[in-house]
Amino acid sequence: KHAIGALLVRAAKADMVYLFEEIEQIDTVLAHRYDLDAVQAAKLRAECEVLEKSIPKTLEIAGILRMAVDLADREATVLALWEVVLADGHKVEVEDQLLIQLEGLLGVLPEKSKELHDIALARRKTP
Repeated sequence: KHAIGALLVRAAKADMVYLFEEIEQIDTVLAHRYDLDAVQAAKLRAECEVLEKSIPKTLEIAGILRMAVDLADREATVLALWEVVLADGHKVEVEDQLLIQLEGLLGVLPEKSKELHDIALARRKTP
């Protein structure tokens, strides 16, 4: 849980701006994924923010996840990452580059990541 949350925080901060919309989306992802209420999700996110600061390399977080979770969960993580970076409504190249790097590190094929990106984008446009 914490590694996934830390990766979500890292992705949200990739553009050097950590906006409310991204924080809210991280909480939503954590609540849904781990069946948490809003307070529990916010607490988990706060713990993940601390962890994210202490893990210097994104490669380390992705490596932990690749070994610890199955492909379906890694694909769900890529979808969640896209949802977080798209949450603020701004397309930022550094976020796209990070997600491309992470999909490879997590063992998710580029075609699948593109599909997950499109799903996240469609969800964003749907109220």
